[in-house]
Amino acid sequence: MVIQTYEDALNFIHQRPRFKKKPTLARMRLFLQRLGNPQRGQRYIHVTGTNGKGSVVAMTRQILMEQGLTVGSFTSPFITRFNERIAINGEPIADQDLLHYVQQVAPVVEALDKELPAGGPTEFEIDTAIMFCYFADHDLDVVILEVGIGGLYDSTNVIESPVVTAIVTVGYDHMKYLGSTIADIARQKAGIIKNGVPMVTGNLPNDSQRVVTQVAKEHDCTVYQFGRDFRTTLVGHQTIYPELSYSGLQLHNERYRLSLAGDYQLANCGIAVTLAQLFMQADGLKLDQRAVRQALLNTKWPGRMELVNQEPMIILDGAHNLPGMQALTETIRDDFKGHEVYVLVAILADKQYELMLGELASLSNVHITVTTFEGPYAGRKSADLGAVVKMIPSHHPIQMVPDWQQAFAKLATQVSTDDVILITGSLYFISDVRHLMLD
Repeated sequence: MVIQTYEDALNFIHQRPRFKKKPTLARMRLFLQRLGNPQRGQRYIHVTGTNGKGSVVAMTRQILMEQGLTVGSFTSPFITRFNERIAINGEPIADQDLLHYVQQVAPVVEALDKELPAGGPTEFEIDTAIMFCYFADHDLDVVILEVGIGGLYDSTNVIESPVVTAIVTVGYDHMKYLGSTIADIARQKAGIIKNGVPMVTGNLPNDSQRVVTQVAKEHDCTVYQFGRDFRTTLVGHQTIYPELSYSGLQLHNERYRLSLAGDYQLANCGIAVTLAQLFMQADGLKLDQRAVRQALLNTKWPGRMELVNQEPMIILDGAHNLPGMQALTETIRDDFKGHEVYVLVAILADKQYELMLGELASLSNVHITVTTFEGPYAGRKSADLGAVVKMIPSHHPIQMVPDWQQAFAKLATQVSTDDVILITGSLYFISDVRHLMLD
């Protein structure tokens, strides 16, 4: 394949297989070896979790940037453009740079396609390799890696000794690849634990915390657990943006106001501040608290409880799986009890969409419209939610409007300025809506 333009580079990446039958890191290690092992020589913070890991990465990145550090970050999926997945100090990789690094890795990919019986690298393995190569050519103080799926066999897990790791949440998602029980999923995520490397854990279910604690013990790894070693408490809620008190490690009752909305961000903030403290402590440094406060006010993370219009309030939130929808439902219950909330939702067909809709429909002030969207590619389609809405008990009739743009236009004309429009479901759907509203 000839790769001469940015579009060629994206096509090369996206035409690769997404998964292989047998999970392994051997192919990724071989791939990186052929590229000169660009992953070596960086200092890493490694973050996994079912939900919330993107927000944790965004807050941790901003805190460390405000301390004067140069921070690389690798996240997924993207909301606006592919480039945002690979960033330095929040600035996405330039189109020309992406083209250059795709041209660098493509010959190795094609050689491995011929050599390996199961074929060469997957799409995500190529994304990961491009990121490692790009960061290797820059002078960075730290790289924050967000795991794609799971942890144990995720292509980011080729790093050998991060400074600190984190498991943000454990819930039911990607069961086809990670296992059918919470303990199985936790074991996959605990695969990022490394010998002697401290780990921060969020508010995990008891079964998964037990698994993580056991794996950590086997690796002589200190665990900093939310609610035990650090905690956050809500102290003010005049707006949808929480104000909280954090205590943990060297800090006691520090007050922060968040720029990311939703009560579930309290735990995410606690994890981010703890990660930043542990990273700085590894260098014998303390966090500048004024810089932390400023960082948490400046953090942006598109498509996660993102307020895009004031009157009426229009919010985009990629609650793309059951745990995410449960967290969103709790936020609606706590923050919008005095409002009528009109929800426009589209979900991928491989998610637990009946249970997700059931969560939303349980609230008496929620009016649901289900819709469809294109889906990221041919193999992953939008669910036909219209086929299940009659089976879901709800306080108000659930509407079905197949064309999401028509559905959005209809909602926009029927709400008052005191109402809330909440657009949720797949992050790919949120990306489509965001392009329409903000471009």
